Amino acid sequence: MRVLGINAIFHDPAAALVVDGEIVAAAEEERFSRRKHGKRPVPFSAWELPEQAARWCLKRAGLEPGDLDAVAYSYDPNLVEPGQQGLDERWEDLRTQYARRAPYFLANALPGLDPDIVRFVPHHVAHAGSTGLAAPFDGDCAVLVSDGRGECASHLAGSYRGHRLETFATQRLPHSIGLMYEELTEHLGFLRSSDEYKVMALASYAKPVHLDLMREQFYATEDGGFVVNPIDWTTLAKRRSADGEMTQEHAELAASVQVRVEEVLLDLVRWLHERTGQRRLTMAGGVALNCVANTRIFAEGPFEDVWVQPAAGDAGTALGAALHVVAEANEPAVAMPGADLGREWTDEEIRGYLDRAKIRYSEPDDVAVEVAKALADDQVVAWFQGRSEYGPRALGRRSLLANPGFAENLQRLNEVKGREQFRPIAPMVLADRAAEMFDRGPIPSPYMLFVHDVRPEWKDRIPAVVHVDGTARVQTVDPAREPLVARVLAEFDRLTGLPVVVNTSLNTAGRPMVDDPRDALECFGSAPVDLLAIGPYVVRRSGLAA
Repeated sequence: MRVLGINAIFHDPAAALVVDGEIVAAAEEERFSRRKHGKRPVPFSAWELPEQAARWCLKRAGLEPGDLDAVAYSYDPNLVEPGQQGLDERWEDLRTQYARRAPYFLANALPGLDPDIVRFVPHHVAHAGSTGLAAPFDGDCAVLVSDGRGECASHLAGSYRGHRLETFATQRLPHSIGLMYEELTEHLGFLRSSDEYKVMALASYAKPVHLDLMREQFYATEDGGFVVNPIDWTTLAKRRSADGEMTQEHAELAASVQVRVEEVLLDLVRWLHERTGQRRLTMAGGVALNCVANTRIFAEGPFEDVWVQPAAGDAGTALGAALHVVAEANEPAVAMPGADLGREWTDEEIRGYLDRAKIRYSEPDDVAVEVAKALADDQVVAWFQGRSEYGPRALGRRSLLANPGFAENLQRLNEVKGREQFRPIAPMVLADRAAEMFDRGPIPSPYMLFVHDVRPEWKDRIPAVVHVDGTARVQTVDPAREPLVARVLAEFDRLTGLPVVVNTSLNTAGRPMVDDPRDALECFGSAPVDLLAIGPYVVRRSGLAA
């Protein structure tokens, strides 16, 4: 069975392809269009299709649109109710038109596609499939989905048994953890629906002084749902403009909401555990990208194992929708092999880009050793290797690397990327060494979706990656899965005594993560980076100038 998954709703349009139960490819449209989160600067559009990502997924598998057995669209317009999306009494007509026309929009974008094979998969069911059906677990699992909104809800709690989803609770709009966090994000001067992670980072700089009020306005209910009453943010902190001063009261408000989100999620997780009796929990939805909350769920919750989909946001629903259709057809599916599901280039293709750019480059005997030496010499390295990542995290395929042993490298990298200085950078560590340095969060942690306490004896040795609260958002590296990155780490450890390097995404402010070689060269040319390791080749700053 050949199923193409599509997400084209709200933000982060993406495509994913599942063939005979195997996840062949998955990519976000932003990596092709170079528009952050894949959206044009226009009002809400529910049918902005990931045309380039979809075509690439098919090309990767050597398929044509007419070869597909199904297209799974991760949104069901028939479930939307009047007023839920801010629409007026004309909604019934609009809903009917959208349900009728969406398959034809897809067929126009992918000539040869039969519109009759397009299937609408409810948004939160697609989120659930992206994690419960893709998790590396043998057997059944509980599933928790929480985000801003789907068709008419913002939350799903359920269980997978034999690849069949049973839903125990949903939370209807307007109550929404994600939308509440979005409102706070906007109030604090950041971009709504994309900058929530900045609020999470800011929260570490203060105490939750408004926690009593948050508990009055925002709480879990006994039926597996929750209540979010309106909160007047202006009574707690002055509304901040994008370039306005960040004050202590802003950090205190961020901390208050962050802690309350963690508490409510723990209540929801405990309810789900009592309801299902499962040992394993899988999570997806934009709220599942909150790695601080994820760690509290792992450390304080009742589940033995917690797995979070690396593309937990809306991009992941493309994969989840496809897996849901596969499961409904009673076809076995293979667990998600990793986040490296995007594009890649051969050495010859990369060399062609370098030659056309007319810049000097070298081909060292071992690019991993060359990079480790540069990092030991406190150089910043742009790292471009293998297939690109699916999801918002750079995981050693499209990364900026640096030496964690110098505290000033935090400011240095934030300046390279044009980021706010309160934001942390993350450590990448060999999986078999992680427990020596990090505590509390799960190990292994290959997708950078949990925070860990840095052990006291290591805080002064790797200061660049230690956040103000003493934590780090760790990515562990398995040499069997990532041999090239593991060689960098091993050689850097030999040279410095530190089995850790800084890893942050290869992009600059407002730009999507680098995806193809041209993106890498443009980013390297515009940012103060010392070395570009692209495939087996190395470009140095002096070579770029030449």
